[in-house]
Amino acid sequence: MTRNYFDKELQELQLSLIKMSSVVEEALLNAIKALKNQDVELAKKVIESDDIPDKMEFEIEDKCFKLIALQQPMAKDLRMIATALKIITDLERIADHAVDISKITIKLANEKYIKELIDIPRMGEIASSMVKDCIDAYVNQDIEKAKEISKKDDEVDALHAQIFRELLLIMMEDPKKITQGTYFLFVSKYLERVADHVTNICERIIYSVTSEHLNLND
Repeated sequence: MTRNYFDKELQELQLSLIKMSSVVEEALLNAIKALKNQDVELAKKVIESDDIPDKMEFEIEDKCFKLIALQQPMAKDLRMIATALKIITDLERIADHAVDISKITIKLANEKYIKELIDIPRMGEIASSMVKDCIDAYVNQDIEKAKEISKKDDEVDALHAQIFRELLLIMMEDPKKITQGTYFLFVSKYLERVADHVTNICERIIYSVTSEHLNLND
């Protein structure tokens, strides 16, 4: 098979990754929107749509294995395909966190929130933008952009710490708020994990371009 054919297949792989990341980003944004607005129907939609990224993961995985088996790519091309396999795993886990958040929205549907949600939606916005941007960095093999994206993980971590402190004080002052406060802590932790998954992707992007293993979580 020709190099032109391989490049075409690689482009199709990248397009599939862009589509999957778009679906995952939308799920995450909808999950946060549903939580903030106590929109049970939107939360249910996120949960019911979870099979879409799952299906995409299998399809992309299949494309990657076929490219490896039929083309026997060398060096950088092989690293790029291997990175795609890692990316879809992280994207699928991010989609799972969107479902986790949506389930909490349903649990809290009939309760008055113990506080206005400000920092959690902010975390969600940052994490969602990281998902979108990291796939752009992968397609363009842009290691500087990958490094910049990973720095946003610090913003998410700082918000998580702030939310933890605030909710802890609320729960200490009123034990009746412990259950709901704990659920919000779970949401914050899920979003913190989303940012970690994106940072993992950024590390793989750098590896695919340079063959160097960097730890961006430091």
